[in-house]
Amino acid sequence: MRPADWAVMALSLASVISYGLWRSRGAQTTQRFMLANKQMPWYAMALSIMATQASAITFISTTGQSYVDGMRFVQFYFGLPIAMILISEVAVPIYHRTKVYTAYEYLEQRFDAKTRALVGSVFLIQRGLGVGVALAAPAVVMTVILGWPEWITTTAMGAIIVLYTVKGGITAITWSEFLHMIILTVGLIAAFLTALLLLPPNVHLADAIAIAGAAHKLNPLVWKFDLNDRYNLWSGLIGGMFLSLAYFGCDQSQVQRYLTGKSITQSRLSLLFNAVAKIPMQFSVLFIGAMVFVFFVFERPPAIFHVRAWEEVRHSEAGRSAEQKFNAAWDARRVAALAPGQAGFEAAQKQLDAARQEAAVVVRRHTGVEGADTNYIFLTFVTRYMPVGLVGLLIAAIFAAAMSTISAEINSLATVTVIDIYKRFVRGGATDQHYLVISRAATAFWGLYAVITAQYLKGVGALIETVNLVGSLFYGGLLGVFTLAFFFKRVKGTAAFWGVLAGEAAIFGTKFFTNIGFLWYNVIGAVVVVTTGLLLTAATPRRVDIA
Repeated sequence: MRPADWAVMALSLASVISYGLWRSRGAQTTQRFMLANKQMPWYAMALSIMATQASAITFISTTGQSYVDGMRFVQFYFGLPIAMILISEVAVPIYHRTKVYTAYEYLEQRFDAKTRALVGSVFLIQRGLGVGVALAAPAVVMTVILGWPEWITTTAMGAIIVLYTVKGGITAITWSEFLHMIILTVGLIAAFLTALLLLPPNVHLADAIAIAGAAHKLNPLVWKFDLNDRYNLWSGLIGGMFLSLAYFGCDQSQVQRYLTGKSITQSRLSLLFNAVAKIPMQFSVLFIGAMVFVFFVFERPPAIFHVRAWEEVRHSEAGRSAEQKFNAAWDARRVAALAPGQAGFEAAQKQLDAARQEAAVVVRRHTGVEGADTNYIFLTFVTRYMPVGLVGLLIAAIFAAAMSTISAEINSLATVTVIDIYKRFVRGGATDQHYLVISRAATAFWGLYAVITAQYLKGVGALIETVNLVGSLFYGGLLGVFTLAFFFKRVKGTAAFWGVLAGEAAIFGTKFFTNIGFLWYNVIGAVVVVTTGLLLTAATPRRVDIA
């Protein structure tokens, strides 16, 4: 990056952090630290909810996912609006009326302590894994920009996030996310315009859309029902709805966002805003990825976007052979893109894909790096082709996104650790100041945990898929037990407890013994939990009170 980019990045990040800390001044009670004294307006919660989702992974991996696989990933979100309406109607009033700090605190009121502890522990496991993935994303940024070792990036970023979150709590997180979403939006618009303006003079937006269509990148709808296909209309509507119900209705990292609301109405508005805005936002991000694909139709990209790994092998005999095939295929594709009706483009694209796969094999054989090339595509475009200043803005947006997501997650992890585990089972009845100190210590612990786990998540493939796969291994169990709690009043704690265990067993069995797409794990887990809970309840004789 150039000096102006560093200046823009530093100024943007400093503004985000300073604004959040300024709004959080006086966070000296546990309610202020965890729930912002329930004083958040709907628009701050709405953008906070969206920002928690729009992590660095959204920038880095979603655009790359579109580049490689087209826009069909947007179907993942088709069930989200339905889920938001249901949560607004059912879950939000219950959480507000019961005055809980966490969603799992409600489960003890409804069931018993063991169910609360089990579900709280499930959350800690899945969200603990997810926060490591979120922290791994910024390491990708610095690998591309400076060639820094990932452990330096994750350690430095983790330290900044921990200090920031320990100081300001959820108030600092929410207001900094508000500003982060503004920077993120400006950055996305800048990336889109750059991709279009740098196309050849004779290639216009309509031509770019035609080329992306010829490459099957504009495929937001897949109608075929196939359980083994991760992204189609049905997996998005059904599996995506179940995942969204679990994520926004049962995951403390999201529930805690709208528990900070001034009222039930304010919390509902924050969720309904996301119901309207989320799909257009994801569609836009994926469309930017498709336009970056078109840009690289006319500007020769590296055979492998993981530049550091590719440079290690490209001058070897196998690397030179793979690069020659790639360059020949790229030349043929560029010619086909300019032909009337893009004649021959699809065949040329298949040859290019084959050449890229051969290059990936060479890289894997010689360096051990595999599966992560998707995560480097957008960053290669940003750092090599965007104008001075805008590079710094985009990198700042990526780092702000990472900070907001990770800080929100470690804050929610700390809240569950303190409220559902420490206060309930270790030391109850202590002073508020004691729990505030323990909350900050728990925040630091989960920040350290994120740094450590991030070291092992660099080569896990597309980060956007990985983070949702991790969630889907656990969300079905969470959704099932809350469904029992909300709608089946006869079901008691023991039936719910065993239902969660049965649901998780079904999910992991599906994962390891079938090829079913991961979105369906959420449906399978929830259905097994509810079915098990109802069957155990039916098998338990009703107690008859004798007057």
